[in-house]
Amino acid sequence: MANRLAAATSPYLLQHADNPVDWWEWGDEAFAEARRRDVPVLLSVGYAACHWCHVMAHESFQDEQVAAALADGFVAIKVDREERPDVDAIYMTATTALTGQGGWPMTVLMTAEGEPFWAGTYLPRGAFLALLASAREAWRSRRAEVDDSSARIAEAVRAAVAPTPPQPITEQTCTVALQRLAGSFDRVNGGFGRAPKFPPSMVLEFLLRHHARTGSAAALAMVDATCTAMARGGMYDQLGGGFARYAVDAEWVVPHFEKMLYDNALLARVYGHLWRATGSALAERIARETCDLIVRDLGTREGGFAASLDADTEGVEGLTYAWSPAELVEVLGAEDGSRAAALLEVTEAGTFEHGRSTLQLRSDPDDPEWWAHTRGRLLKARGRRPQPARDDKVVTAWNGLAIAALADVGALLGHPAYVANACTAAELVMTRHLVDGRLRRASRDGVVGSALAVADDHGDLAEGLLALHQATGAARWLAAAGELLDSALERYAAGDGAFHDTPDDGERLVARPHSAADNAEPSGQSALAGALLTYGALTGSPRHLAAADAALEVAGSIAEREPRFAGWTLAVAEARLAGPLQVAVVGTGERAAQLLRVARASAAPGLVAVAGEPDAPGLPLLEGRPLVDGKPAAYVCRGFVCERPITDPERLRVALATGDP
Repeated sequence: MANRLAAATSPYLLQHADNPVDWWEWGDEAFAEARRRDVPVLLSVGYAACHWCHVMAHESFQDEQVAAALADGFVAIKVDREERPDVDAIYMTATTALTGQGGWPMTVLMTAEGEPFWAGTYLPRGAFLALLASAREAWRSRRAEVDDSSARIAEAVRAAVAPTPPQPITEQTCTVALQRLAGSFDRVNGGFGRAPKFPPSMVLEFLLRHHARTGSAAALAMVDATCTAMARGGMYDQLGGGFARYAVDAEWVVPHFEKMLYDNALLARVYGHLWRATGSALAERIARETCDLIVRDLGTREGGFAASLDADTEGVEGLTYAWSPAELVEVLGAEDGSRAAALLEVTEAGTFEHGRSTLQLRSDPDDPEWWAHTRGRLLKARGRRPQPARDDKVVTAWNGLAIAALADVGALLGHPAYVANACTAAELVMTRHLVDGRLRRASRDGVVGSALAVADDHGDLAEGLLALHQATGAARWLAAAGELLDSALERYAAGDGAFHDTPDDGERLVARPHSAADNAEPSGQSALAGALLTYGALTGSPRHLAAADAALEVAGSIAEREPRFAGWTLAVAEARLAGPLQVAVVGTGERAAQLLRVARASAAPGLVAVAGEPDAPGLPLLEGRPLVDGKPAAYVCRGFVCERPITDPERLRVALATGDP
């Protein structure tokens, strides 16, 4: 018999709809039931593509004895962290504080007021049953101790998620960040720290911008080495394109196989920007293939992009993706199969499990035509295997990141189809996710969920719309981004430049979360800082530029102490230190297109570029900027001080590269 989760829209919650556990969704009704019964709440948080979430579901949540123990002494709430990042942020703070580490599935015991008194991650069935028995006994016989502990933990969580005092991010801050990153850089394998290794997309973006502003060879070398190692290893899908969530080893050989939209969006943009900086053919290929993965495998019928592809296939991690030498021979024949095995490092011993290997491409093949044909045959054969499940909810923030990547890479590489895909996704999100003027977090099959957007939804979507505005010249995307940012300033601002994750009229939680740290994706704080800066540069609005400056300072202490967790903050800071640098191209035709291509080819941080007719409506950069002797021209302004217009593309290239008009 289905439980209450059968009515959910989240694919993760629906995975638990046939559990014997009497699950509730997060909401006032569940906590009212806990108060009525005078029992604690068991909160379980995960997401659809999570391998260990599946393991715990199979071991515990499908077990009748576990279900009976939960029914006897608890109200059980299941939360999709991707739909409710605010809930996840609060209780992950508690989990990390109590255990020293976080992760999913997350398990929390709390009072009916939402105050936690125990927190952890994955638990085997036996340990989980023991926890429930111990908690039930403590609740009944040592209630005062439980209440005292939960109150103290809740107060500590409130303090931990409160904004920190502002601290300016200076050139010295960025220099120190570079030095600290160099100290943790893996000079053999690329990346930072030891295994497991996550793709450091936002840190790489900071390093690219730092190189562009200062000329630092060390910054560019770390980016190039890391991007090459990730693209050559098993974490990258050598057949279908795109990246898995992380590698379990230091050499990027064995991935944790789920593919997340946000990772691939951020990485597509990084590789596009690396190509712009170096002309690397590998970077260009990876940028294209990753965008192809986003469109092909994550595109939804409505035109948006799905959240993720699962780590498991039919309960087996990597079943779709790993190969043995015999399987290659079966598809390709003896000669080509052996050749492919050598190229892709598929061995009899295997690099993964059960004598199978992940695919690596440590060097380019001698015969590109043979490899293109072979890759196509293998991809077609892989398509006949069982495929991982897809979490097809459309998350606002992650679609904003995908819109930014597709618009940016499409414009850089001259691939208008990507820009068109970005336009379609933007239409969907702006049409379906705006309800009565308020942005919502997610939708599925065109049906929008009830959860209000969090801060990073506003920041990341605005970032995407601003990239789309620059790629298309359409004023509507600039106007829409401005409305999102004004809404964030009105409802999410916490004072002194900080932003809460939740709006001022949102659901009352045990704490109102705020995070200035960048992890797998930009924090709401840094996402809004970046979008406010770009919007201010495109419009000349001093109010938005001042808000961007204040927002950056809130994350200043993290940027100084832990640059690995301030990648996007530091990238935005580099843009602020170097800019704004505005390029307005007026006119049409091939000469105007050449001028715009030159502007886009500049890696200068903080550069914004827009093209259109002089005084085009809704485009502030083009106001009062006429053609020059009837010819298209580029107007370059640095810090809102403008140089004489330039009509020659080569002169524009030199001016942007050297700073000389």
